Amino acid sequence: MKKMDAKQITLAALAIAVVCVSTMVIQIPIPLGYMHLGNCCILLFGVFFSRAIGTLAGGVGSCLADLLSGYPQWILPTLIIKGIMGYAIAALSKDKSGSVHMASWRTLLASVVGIIIMIAGYTVAGTILYGSVASGLAQVPGLTMEGVLGMVLFYAAGFAFEAAKLPRLFQKNA
Repeated sequence: MKKMDAKQITLAALAIAVVCVSTMVIQIPIPLGYMHLGNCCILLFGVFFSRAIGTLAGGVGSCLADLLSGYPQWILPTLIIKGIMGYAIAALSKDKSGSVHMASWRTLLASVVGIIIMIAGYTVAGTILYGSVASGLAQVPGLTMEGVLGMVLFYAAGFAFEAAKLPRLFQKNA
């Protein structure tokens, strides 16, 4: 991985803050946690920015939200799960030239894989944290709804960004 310059560090810090706030603004309780809009932002940062920014936005932004929302038991699992999610999205979504197109199979694959990582990761983490497979599996419906909602909002925002020609600006700064 390349060294991050001041601009990339600033973008990463902004991405972390946006994911944290978007995760905390609307929280709908589900078994063992809460549903939120942070996944939409993780998808957006992963697709339009670098692997490092996707990883940091997903992992650090989400675990800060857990800390600040009163879910400290989830900080380490969230750091790992959402960090991997952000990295995978960034790695899978770009073509050989580093471009992204919202209406491409790569973007769809990246978003679906990212959501599957989130659902599987939290199912395993819930099983470990609460000592029962039933506890882990109890989260799957809520996590699935959260993932689908995140993908719908991601596509709505992503297509709007493309229509406004923002990805070119993002790629210059990522």
